[in-house]
Amino acid sequence: MAEHEHVRVAVIGSGFGGLGAAVRLRREGITDFVVLERAGGVGGTWRDNSYPGCACDVPSHLYSFSFAPNPDWPRSFSGQEHIRAYLERVTDTFGLRPHLRFNAEVKRMTWDAERLRWDIETTAGNWSADVVVSATGPLSEPKLPDLPGLDGFPGKVFHSARWDHDYDLRGKRVAVIGTGASAIQIVPSIQPQVEKLTLFQRTPAWVLPRMDRPIGAAERAVHRALPFTTKLRRGVLWGLRELQVQAFTKHPGELGFVEQLAKRNMARAVKDPALRAKLTPDYRIGCKRILLSSTYYPALAQPNVDVVASGLSEVRGSTLVAADGTEAEVDAIVFSTGFHVTDMPIAERVVGPEGKTLAEVWSGGMQALRGASAAGFPNWMTIIGPNTGLGNSSMILMIESQLNYMADYLRQLDVLGVPPGPSGSGGGRVALDARPSAVRAWNHRVQERMKRTVWNTGGCTSWYLDASGRNTTIWPGTTAEFRRATRRVDLAEYSVLRAAGSRPEAGAESTEVAA
Repeated sequence: MAEHEHVRVAVIGSGFGGLGAAVRLRREGITDFVVLERAGGVGGTWRDNSYPGCACDVPSHLYSFSFAPNPDWPRSFSGQEHIRAYLERVTDTFGLRPHLRFNAEVKRMTWDAERLRWDIETTAGNWSADVVVSATGPLSEPKLPDLPGLDGFPGKVFHSARWDHDYDLRGKRVAVIGTGASAIQIVPSIQPQVEKLTLFQRTPAWVLPRMDRPIGAAERAVHRALPFTTKLRRGVLWGLRELQVQAFTKHPGELGFVEQLAKRNMARAVKDPALRAKLTPDYRIGCKRILLSSTYYPALAQPNVDVVASGLSEVRGSTLVAADGTEAEVDAIVFSTGFHVTDMPIAERVVGPEGKTLAEVWSGGMQALRGASAAGFPNWMTIIGPNTGLGNSSMILMIESQLNYMADYLRQLDVLGVPPGPSGSGGGRVALDARPSAVRAWNHRVQERMKRTVWNTGGCTSWYLDASGRNTTIWPGTTAEFRRATRRVDLAEYSVLRAAGSRPEAGAESTEVAA
């Protein structure tokens, strides 16, 4: 490997997960780390997704770090620009900028079994690290369908996460492909500007009203003057969502009442019975992500909008052809088709001691011990890993739980091993590798619990499921349960790898590795 810099920890990505990891490292007294970011700024998905109407569907005071409360959220549900500004403030407040390495896309991470370290090749140079914390996130790599004829489309094409702000949609015939969380925000935002909007809907979504409102100056002043009120507000929002979990995980039949609310929400805005029929799902609410919008249905009822209740199957010049044969002439195509979630692209770039990539090991489905550690990939952890997603609450809660696990993981390495030297000499002398049996046992428990959840029994096909139909995305319990499960690292679930000549700690299993 070419000349490189050695660090104790390399964090990949600077979204909520990466910045949270960086803050936690500093709070643990660890300053020997870098945050490798492929783009030119922080923010992750909240940097990349800048499409019209982009906003969060989790209340602002819950969608923020507990250690960095923001009393000045301007709305109860924040827009993209407010969340990105918040992450910039977190970066500055906690002194993270010296650790950031922008335009440093990771091309390959290879485990060096002799030195017990990761060698990392990026577009901005090379690093080695004793521990890698991968925080690339599941919503980072746009997913585009493989459509016949798309290459020959003469108009404009882009994904919602790569919005082309230089392209003027005014007066254009625009097709939006997909009806997920981004589409229901994009459609009402661009509908008044375009000449014609055609929405290609493969599967309708359940949509509830978005109870958004401005947070006034007086309310914000109270939060600034009395910080406990911000904490109390967050606690109430958290508690209400914890109470909802059983309906999703154990008693999906209880969600029938919520379906009625969603149907009434539709009926208020959509008077045409034919359109209502197109927009009414045939699966249990909650099986796919429940969407929040008070403007989506009114936009679809406008005369310049057509809803094609069939997925896009072919492109013939400027004509889009749906699976049911419906055709539409358009000037621009906006793909709102989601991301590579169950086949994370970063896994193709992680190479273990036997030369296999993580993607190859995960070819039958993602599995990680407590959502963090993959067997055969020592000292490599992921934030928002397999089965850590949520269907009804804030992912920041799950991220903070995984940061607890990361912090204890590093403490265990300190106790078991020899601290790294300033140039990497003597460093990485101890590593933890998740035992395959522990990963299987954890995954078995998760999948057994998953069987009765609405995500598995609700009668839909969602992005929560991988190619084989397994739910490798969602956590089938409360955030409090996950926090308890990730409070401490259980060394019995790991093999301890040591360089030859190191003295094993009493009681710890050791696998001797040639130095």
